[in-house]
Amino acid sequence: MELGSIVDYLENKVILITGATGFLAKLFVEKVLRVQPNVKKLYLLIRAPDGKSALQRFNTEAVGKDLFKLLKEKHGTNLKNYLSEKVTPVGGDITCEDLGVQDSTLKDEMWRDVDIVVNAAATTNFDESYDLALNLNTFGAKNVLKFAQKCVNIKLLLHISTAYVSGEKPGLMLETPYHLGESLNGTPGLDIDEERKIVEDKLKELESDHNSSHKSIKIAMKELGMQRAHHYGWPNTYVFTKALGEMIIGHLKGDMPVVIIRPTIVTSTFKEPFPGWVEGIRTIDSLVLGYGKGRLTCFLGNPEGIYDVVPADMVVNAMIAAIAAHANLACSETIYHVGSSVSNPFQFNTIQRCSYRYFTKYPCIGKNGKPIVVGEVTVLNLMTSFHRYIALRYLLPLVVLQFVNFILCRAFESTYKNLKYKIDFVLRLVDLYKPYLFTKSFYDDMNTEKLRRVVRESGDEEKIFYFDPRIIDWNEYFEHIHLPGVRERGFK
Repeated sequence: MELGSIVDYLENKVILITGATGFLAKLFVEKVLRVQPNVKKLYLLIRAPDGKSALQRFNTEAVGKDLFKLLKEKHGTNLKNYLSEKVTPVGGDITCEDLGVQDSTLKDEMWRDVDIVVNAAATTNFDESYDLALNLNTFGAKNVLKFAQKCVNIKLLLHISTAYVSGEKPGLMLETPYHLGESLNGTPGLDIDEERKIVEDKLKELESDHNSSHKSIKIAMKELGMQRAHHYGWPNTYVFTKALGEMIIGHLKGDMPVVIIRPTIVTSTFKEPFPGWVEGIRTIDSLVLGYGKGRLTCFLGNPEGIYDVVPADMVVNAMIAAIAAHANLACSETIYHVGSSVSNPFQFNTIQRCSYRYFTKYPCIGKNGKPIVVGEVTVLNLMTSFHRYIALRYLLPLVVLQFVNFILCRAFESTYKNLKYKIDFVLRLVDLYKPYLFTKSFYDDMNTEKLRRVVRESGDEEKIFYFDPRIIDWNEYFEHIHLPGVRERGFK
């Protein structure tokens, strides 16, 4: 692996980015435009019926955000003209053939000019409806690969996956590919086309039942996804369908150079375009914000456990460095874990300490206009402890309500249903988040370390394309960067 100047490599390149209004994709677009204004063209595939609608989404969901403030400061009133020259939003859908691009002239132009394809489109809901997750994360990846293979000057396909395709296995997870038909638990018979048939048959069955509502069909498809994932050893629908997507790409890529980026849990930016930029509430943040609002007095997790997180700007920098390093390396498939559990472990109790300090110093304001006082966080570090807590906090009152409900002829039916819903909801969250909060996996980043070393040896660009988690002081980052960023942009 050889590497010259990354910035120079980006000059005059044409890049297609799918899922272009997503969290990582927007950061990628902003970084490329900022560090290399002479990039030739960025085609942004956005789920929309046409180019006009795609442009509107890009302006609203990307340019209109403070994420682009450095570009706005740099270009001033000329930003609109600059973007119109460098960026072409394309209406489409990765679940469709040719990515749903209807304009044949535009499609031919893309096939002629595109050098790099970055596939960042996905659904990241852990328990997504199986039909939707399979179409996006698995067959969508196949459609992106087929589109890239039609690009006559293609130099690389970079695919965003997740480190958690490895499932819940304890120990060191290697940067190795998954092969078609391979399951995590050794169960034979995993066939991607058969999974599609199972989905189609289930949908036909549900839709033929006139008593099925849209909501009941969605619930059934969510349950099906979790069942199929568990059957082959994956903890949820999201990571199962992402693993299947990796398998398809590896099997069908031919001699096309492919890089698969597997981030761990992606958090707010460390430095660029400014510290603490984040979009949405990501995994543990919902617990932390609930605690700050006074709604939670405990966290679920192992205080001594390692919680693998990585700032979003480091993921984007690794993506760009990998593009420059691997373009034109025919027949190659390289996998990068981008995380911190090996290089700079982040302990769960850091969240506990930092959350208490932050919300004590900067309390949330309650509906009564007064500051919400938080206590030190209790961490329930064993599932057995958690279930005892659930029993005392929710199940005992439920039993009492059931008795009263019987005596008073269901007078308390609504209260009973609300409590039962609350219990079911909490226990479902436990099942979904357990693989991440109680993980004993560590994600080997040997390939990523090699890439960091190549960037380091190539010149001064390590300061521009930093992705070494060892430079992070986790206490400083979480308390003074991440929590303020999440509170400002996700506290709604």
